[in-house]
Amino acid sequence: MVIGLKIGESAGRSRFTMELSDPLDVRVFTLTSPNRVVFDMPEVLWRVNGETRPSGQGAVKSYRYGLFRKGNSRFIVDLSAPVKVEKSQILPPEGGSGFRLVVDLAATTNSEFLAHAGWPRDISGATASVGLAPAPSTPARGGKKLIILDAGHGGIDPGTHGQSGVVEKDLVLSVAKTLRKVLEATGRYRVQLTRDADVFIPLRERVNIARAAHGDLFVSLHADSSEHHDVRGASVYTLSEDASDREAATLAEKENMSDIIAGVDLTGENSPVASILIDLAQRDTMNRSVRFAETVVGALPSATMLLPLFPHRSAGFAVLKGPDIPAVLIELGYLTNPKDEAEMTTEAWRNGVARAIASAVDTHFAPETGPSLRQANR
Repeated sequence: MVIGLKIGESAGRSRFTMELSDPLDVRVFTLTSPNRVVFDMPEVLWRVNGETRPSGQGAVKSYRYGLFRKGNSRFIVDLSAPVKVEKSQILPPEGGSGFRLVVDLAATTNSEFLAHAGWPRDISGATASVGLAPAPSTPARGGKKLIILDAGHGGIDPGTHGQSGVVEKDLVLSVAKTLRKVLEATGRYRVQLTRDADVFIPLRERVNIARAAHGDLFVSLHADSSEHHDVRGASVYTLSEDASDREAATLAEKENMSDIIAGVDLTGENSPVASILIDLAQRDTMNRSVRFAETVVGALPSATMLLPLFPHRSAGFAVLKGPDIPAVLIELGYLTNPKDEAEMTTEAWRNGVARAIASAVDTHFAPETGPSLRQANR
């Protein structure tokens, strides 16, 4: 258990002191693109109170921590200047404190940082990017369509957050679980979540889970943010080589950074779009994704406000790049907008949005599954 966390800063130096209930095996290493320091450790409970935050004046820009995968936690330090790990040690209890992990970072040159940065050999390549949570087992197909619900972020990657403290990863998981109940209650669908707990899943593994399960539809749930706090409303995204606008491109870039934020090794990754979009099957999948997105846009106003201009957008989201499953990414609203945030924290809003998305799913499969939710409720 981690029970304390402090950062001390002086000219050219930063010291992290992490108070622990028990000694841990911790490895500390540096990575590039972007420059960061990773503390890799066994799974721990984070019970930190009164943690100190970096001043922003030194080499440490920010930090984050959480569950990286089952059995493995990580503490990630984002850097604004190159550093070297000068010291990393576990100290015994003293003066009423528990065990302490002390990591000293010292300023260095960019060339020296690059020379020493990189993955430890035993966790490089596939080991660092392996699926971090097994796909939940699903019952026999039985003629029912399989809907894959992807709650964005999770574990060490919290996503965005609101003024009240609500965190994107928790909000979207709650909506995903509510939507699963609504869909399963119709008796026409099987539903599988890419994650059903606060755990990190790499973007490509989310796609792999859906493909391995032979899903019929992939719905990724997120919450948006903007430096303009008056911007609000839900929007729906589909895959495209070219973003529909600059904001869509920026959002895709931010969401696609999820793996990097959590410290996933992406060496050897091919361009995720190039080999897919040339395939005719992918074009058909994209067309079906667009049709479903338009259906969602038509259904959501019954439960929540839509982004006023162009609520259906497109960009190169990594999580939408499965070549054979229609997929959309739904930004449920803006946690940076007080009105959106206030609504999204209520059970009534979650239930309403879940029913609206379920209605869109029913409409999408209506020729194959029989009466839609709307018809059934008449």
